[in-house]
Amino acid sequence: MILKCTRCGSKFPPYPPQGICEKCGGTMEYEVSLPKKHKIKFSGPLRFWRYKPLLPPVKHIISLGEGGTPLHKATRLAKELDLKILYLKDETRNPTNSFRDRAAALLTSNMMDLNYDTLICATNGNLGASLSAYCAKAGLICHVIVPKLVDVGKLAQMLVYDAVIEEFGEIVDDSIRRAKSLAKETGWYQATAELNPLVIEAQKTIAYEVYEQSGVPDWFIVSMGSGGTMYSIWKGFKELKKLGMTKSLPRMIGVQPEGCASIVKPLLQGKSKPVKVSKPSTHALAVLAAEPLQGELAVKAIKESNGLTLTVSDSEIFTAELQVAKFEGMFAEPASSATIAALKKIIQQKGIDKKESVVCLITGSGLKATDVLQALTKKQKTTAVGLEISTKEKILRILSREDTYGYDIWKKLGKTMTRAAIYQHLKELSKKGLIIGYAKNGKKFFKITQRGKKVLRAIEDLALLL
Repeated sequence: MILKCTRCGSKFPPYPPQGICEKCGGTMEYEVSLPKKHKIKFSGPLRFWRYKPLLPPVKHIISLGEGGTPLHKATRLAKELDLKILYLKDETRNPTNSFRDRAAALLTSNMMDLNYDTLICATNGNLGASLSAYCAKAGLICHVIVPKLVDVGKLAQMLVYDAVIEEFGEIVDDSIRRAKSLAKETGWYQATAELNPLVIEAQKTIAYEVYEQSGVPDWFIVSMGSGGTMYSIWKGFKELKKLGMTKSLPRMIGVQPEGCASIVKPLLQGKSKPVKVSKPSTHALAVLAAEPLQGELAVKAIKESNGLTLTVSDSEIFTAELQVAKFEGMFAEPASSATIAALKKIIQQKGIDKKESVVCLITGSGLKATDVLQALTKKQKTTAVGLEISTKEKILRILSREDTYGYDIWKKLGKTMTRAAIYQHLKELSKKGLIIGYAKNGKKFFKITQRGKKVLRAIEDLALLL
């Protein structure tokens, strides 16, 4: 087993893992020695470590029971979309409710093998939650760098698992730069997904499972941020073919939100390389990234598979999220719901034959995306909850127009409640990081934050659907 640069072909020792080539800056990938054709035998229950023979070798095994997630046949949703065969690979059933538990299991195991006691990870949510749990299990120290824009539900998981949390930057790209610097300074184990090629090795097991559960689908749809997940799935299926276990491969479909389509837009414009988005924006925070560090790998998977790419709007993502919940009883996070939104769009464009089989990857639970939960509560008919959300929405809308103070907000709201109630709402909005207060002319003024603007847009987008 070796580490090889996907750009210049330079080879390096396998450990410690490194994600960036020292010679050209390209992305590193493991070349694992596969058994001879038809000689591979998987043993044990349908779990992650069942595929240990196809993973980089490890001695210690840290596990919380990850893998073996259901391949859910979405009969009602398929009928709604006018499709014959649709499966949802439900990674929300992992121990911390996301696909990143696979990576956390392999990373912490490798970390133990190499005698590290502390890891560093830049994350926009799911990987940080997963690593926090697995480090807690193994008695390791987990240092997580998160951006300002992160789902609070995922942050709560990190807190409860006693991770050391540091906020740095507006988006995960900023956090990754900080993680690089800290790892170099401290010598800690680098567990950031974009900087550790073991993550791709762990996530390729999703393809193995899908194959064992139903064979190779015609199409496989993946939501993309940095691009690594897309390539992971493709690599898994390619290895199955090399092993002689299957003769066919799926066509890969990569989807990104319109506001951060760093991989998709260049491809749609006939370009071959991803680009950096200057001001990325989406409510699907799990895939919010300005620069896709593994974008070249994602492009490789799409082109090799003769696949497709497309963008979806946040409104289309919300619609899909509600559809998946309504028809299949599955609460998917926005990034995962983007795959359903993409499928709907492709079917309308006649890009998929309705008789072909499709798998959509559901990477994480919607219970982690608290901004979405807050927006969805507007749909509730309970008067007390409805009034509370409505008041906070009105306050955010007032502050989106201009900075002002509590008494003025009370007047603008028509004096329909006590001033004490207004200040309680302001306090709660401040605590959630949606507004900030500052002193001006002897009064306390309030200003809406970027996070507050995003929540307000989420509420407005959802209002169009209800």
